[in-house]
Amino acid sequence: MAQVSIVTSQAGGMIGHDDAMRFLFVGDSMTIGRAGDFTWRYRMWQHLESFPALPYEIVGPRSTLYDAEANAPLSETYADPSFPALARRHLSGWGEGWLHMAPVIADAAREAEADVLLVSLGLIDLGFYTDAEQTADNARAFITAARTANPRMRMVLLPVIPNVRAETDAPFAASCARFNELLAKAVADLDDPASPLLLASRPTAYDIHTDTYDGTHPGPSGEHKLAAAFADAMHQAWALGGPYAERQALEQPLPA
Repeated sequence: MAQVSIVTSQAGGMIGHDDAMRFLFVGDSMTIGRAGDFTWRYRMWQHLESFPALPYEIVGPRSTLYDAEANAPLSETYADPSFPALARRHLSGWGEGWLHMAPVIADAAREAEADVLLVSLGLIDLGFYTDAEQTADNARAFITAARTANPRMRMVLLPVIPNVRAETDAPFAASCARFNELLAKAVADLDDPASPLLLASRPTAYDIHTDTYDGTHPGPSGEHKLAAAFADAMHQAWALGGPYAERQALEQPLPA
């Protein structure tokens, strides 16, 4: 079997990818992040690195951040420049939702040979593109398509976290709540022992006024809480790794 380099805590290690769990981050602007962000993907990488016995790889066709000045995903300026290039990989985009990811997930997951999808989508769909029912249909289409790439695909799905718009737009807030109900139903309907689905819990005490920098996009504390939602779901359901260290969610931002 061909050997491939992967991102692990064993520096310089080589491992066959069939022996490693290959994670693919799928998301919208909250996941891709913008120039100067750490991103919750970075926090998840730190978490995975804390378990030396867990062989893993972070995979995906993209690696950049969103550049607001260029209005395009062109930036490589992560807050921590030591964030390894291979660990930066993802499938996320500013302004992209279930509507956009459902048609591309099969090819992306197949090319990356992904085993686990960590998915945070839906807010942009509900805000600009589709109603709750249509968004849920696209989520179901996404799950079905992902399984064509890997019939044993595992997926962790995060409910929509309503943003500041929901405080003054009651129909939008209701749409977010309705979609989360439909997403939970989709997970229950489509869960399969051969390809398990997890619905992560909304991060505990997530406050859009203190955990985001603009009422939507996570700042450092929000990044920790998003990573914790995924990490804790996988640990509790699959005994993968361990619980996200509570102290990390209270850390001050690292210097740029």
